[in-house]
Amino acid sequence: MRILHHLPLSPQCRLVRLALSEKRLPFEPVIERVWEQREEFLHLNPAGEVPVLVEENGLAVPGGRVICEYLDEAYPDTPLLGRTLSDRVETRRLVDWFDTRFAQEVTRNLLGEKVDKRQFGRGHPDGNALRAGYANMRFHLDYIGWLAETRSWLAGPALSLADFAAAAHLSALDFIGDINWSKAPAAKDWYARVKSRPCFRGVLSDKVSGITPPAHYANLDF
Repeated sequence: MRILHHLPLSPQCRLVRLALSEKRLPFEPVIERVWEQREEFLHLNPAGEVPVLVEENGLAVPGGRVICEYLDEAYPDTPLLGRTLSDRVETRRLVDWFDTRFAQEVTRNLLGEKVDKRQFGRGHPDGNALRAGYANMRFHLDYIGWLAETRSWLAGPALSLADFAAAAHLSALDFIGDINWSKAPAAKDWYARVKSRPCFRGVLSDKVSGITPPAHYANLDF
């Protein structure tokens, strides 16, 4: 059985979980408390970060985007990067957008302050960071809504890693109750479509000690 070392609320880990499940590749999720710096885990990834996928043959693949690129090369059925060159360019552009700009402007200021700081023992949330995260989220939700209204899926005609990258961040933020969906109806409609896919079931059933998600989190009709 392939093993995925992960943390439940990590968007990078959620991206990989969604990709594996969409491709119908069975895996065993193993929560890796990276702050413990286990020697066995550091042998798999000296950077000490999740996600890390370990294949049945022992191959260790670190990093969310690296794993997803690897999965599309190793298991080309159900391609998630796109079928044409232009589709693949746009998918990669948007995956980079969510994993860099969205992550820096929104996820780090909200999830990072509220959850990561507690896990790593780095003190209390910074109010300025929280305010910046909420303000930045409005722009990003509007952009997601515009993409969803002008295309079948975020990157084009087919579901892709771009949709999963965005949904990975949004689902983690939704878990901690930080998204006001009433202010972003187009983004909400798109997210409801992604959320309703079978690959999302594992993400919607996550349990995290000390955090109770809002009632709508696992509700497909929210």
